[in-house]
Amino acid sequence: MTDPVPVAVPRKGRPLEAVLERFAAVTDGERLDRLADDVSNTLRYEKAVTKGSVEADEGPYERLAEYSDPATPAEPEFTLLRDDRDGKPRRIVFDAATVELGDVTVKLVGREEPFRALRTHEFALGFDSADLVLEEVVEIRESGLGTIADINDRIDPVDTDVRVVTGLGDTVYHTLMGRQDRRDPNTTFDREYLTDYEGPLCISPRYERLVTAVLGTDALDGVEFVYPDAHEEEEGAIARFGLGVYLTVTGSTAREHGLSVGEHLFPSETVLMRNAAETEESVSRVLRALEREAADSEIRV
Repeated sequence: MTDPVPVAVPRKGRPLEAVLERFAAVTDGERLDRLADDVSNTLRYEKAVTKGSVEADEGPYERLAEYSDPATPAEPEFTLLRDDRDGKPRRIVFDAATVELGDVTVKLVGREEPFRALRTHEFALGFDSADLVLEEVVEIRESGLGTIADINDRIDPVDTDVRVVTGLGDTVYHTLMGRQDRRDPNTTFDREYLTDYEGPLCISPRYERLVTAVLGTDALDGVEFVYPDAHEEEEGAIARFGLGVYLTVTGSTAREHGLSVGEHLFPSETVLMRNAAETEESVSRVLRALEREAADSEIRV
């Protein structure tokens, strides 16, 4: 029997749900739909337990034993990790599942940082946030970038063999927004606005490189990165400084802070990646099956 093709996936959250939904979408039958629902429901419940909004009837080891059956490869497995929140609470996260994808068997393997696992050649295929690719390997240039399709052109082949194949469409956006009362009539907070702007730009502390890659160094000439205070809402900090970049879906909370939502600068999206140095035919079969759903997508690289 041929060994399953290992694919690195996130352990929890929206990116993992997007991956499971993609596998379900390209497969006939209900089994992967049930897998996606079971894993998503389990992890949402465990997130609520970790945050303290739900009190579990049993301890984490008892719940883990209930969720996982390593003797049944067709069922998902979970594992227990220490969360990075205050107090380092234990959290149950996705560990692995074996699925049939057309004519190839795939083993989904949970990793904290799937992108880095591909960079070190632990996996040929994997899924992770496009944000992490921008934060780590995309070249900084004078001009910015605005689409998933732009990423590969800005990856130095000397730096990594990993390339983006396609996005999964679970999109929220890094969005430019600012105080309505500081915007001139008939103007929009967009890239053009930034070309003449000088002053503070509020961002999350870990996004300096990402925002620089997205906007380009020319647009940031005369701009100073500033950051929210500890425990301060990002929208509130942007309102305090006047202009900023924040991840948003609807922008409703931003408007409650008196902010005008401007240009969607870049999609924060889960992406399928491959290590181009890994050329096994089984890897190509997995890619062909996964890309079937994305063949007509505008976000396909």
